[in-house]
Amino acid sequence: MYRVEVDAEKCIGDEECVEVCPTDVYEMQDGKAVPVNAEECLGCESCIEVCEQDAITVEEI
Repeated sequence: MYRVEVDAEKCIGDEECVEVCPTDVYEMQDGKAVPVNAEECLGCESCIEVCEQDAITVEEI
């Protein structure tokens, strides 16, 4: 299981993480990515790789 967090101050809402995530962890809310299905995270870190703002952290718990 993974803890997925998005720093809303860093997120610019480009939806890259939403598009790349294979398990639909993210959803756009008020122009920001929100991890609404964090329990589905596989820990692949694709979202981290595409986020140029370093707004996403994925930590195994």
